[in-house]
Amino acid sequence: MATKSELEHFFATEFTQADFLIEEVGNRRATIRKRITEAHLRPGGTVSGPVLMEVADAALYVAILGELGLVAMAVTTSLNFNFLRKPVSDRDIIAECTLMKVGKALVVGEVSMYSEGDQEPVARAVGSYAIPPRK
Repeated sequence: MATKSELEHFFATEFTQADFLIEEVGNRRATIRKRITEAHLRPGGTVSGPVLMEVADAALYVAILGELGLVAMAVTTSLNFNFLRKPVSDRDIIAECTLMKVGKALVVGEVSMYSEGDQEPVARAVGSYAIPPRK
């Protein structure tokens, strides 16, 4: 297991391109926040699909590291994505991840994404990560 502060240090030092805030982590769950700026919008004034996919993948990774510890070489093996409604362009995206299966070689989780303050999800993803063998 890794704590929120351990994960924040890991991302700040080992994964510096990570651009999100960890709100909560633990008990096979994680919640992260992506601060949305104009750079994250596509024509039509909505948060772009690639940004939402990035947030889903990051939430999965945070939940996995929170559960298994700092397994830096865990890699995404699948990401099934559903866009449900238009995100609000001037609000952060909140991603809530729950791990459904934690195995020795594979972890599967689901992520729901929301515009901050809305109860209806803007997108939902189910993804899996391959876990490298432990030495």
